[in-house]
Amino acid sequence: MMTSFTIHTVESAPQESKAMLEGAKKQMGMVPNLFGVLAQSPSTLKAYQQLHQAFSESSFNAEELTVVWQTINVEHECTYCVPAHTAIANSMNVDPAITQALRNKTALPNAKLQALHDATLSIVRNRGNISAAELEAFYAAGYGQQQVLEIILGLSQKVISNYTNHVAHTPTDDAFKPFAWK
Repeated sequence: MMTSFTIHTVESAPQESKAMLEGAKKQMGMVPNLFGVLAQSPSTLKAYQQLHQAFSESSFNAEELTVVWQTINVEHECTYCVPAHTAIANSMNVDPAITQALRNKTALPNAKLQALHDATLSIVRNRGNISAAELEAFYAAGYGQQQVLEIILGLSQKVISNYTNHVAHTPTDDAFKPFAWK
């Protein structure tokens, strides 16, 4: 019985995953270890990539995407995704103060992002059972029902990556090591 997960390359991946890994390599200049692990299940890799694309195209801007992703990554204690999303936030020119606040579990620099963080955290911790008062606070900050559903979309993406990384003990890619987090 194999206990460690294979981190596939384009060459070693199942046929149905090869094109997706090639696309990642072309876009990012590398095949992230997470993708290499997910490649073992072409349908899971495809779902992860589609969820990432859909969430990236949601109504959230780069700062808000980062708040949702990192709130979930930190809450799930994903030592692979926190550094990866720190690098992604940097590439999207997100204010480093936002990234540091999320990584260190400190207050965010503005009330609207804090409301997004608080709502995301409640949805994660309470398995979607966010209170009416918490929803009202979220709406009062300028968000609506669409954004509640988009948090759930982002969470769906992060459950795949965070849980996979926990199960597979995915090693952090060299590109993300400068942003290591525990």
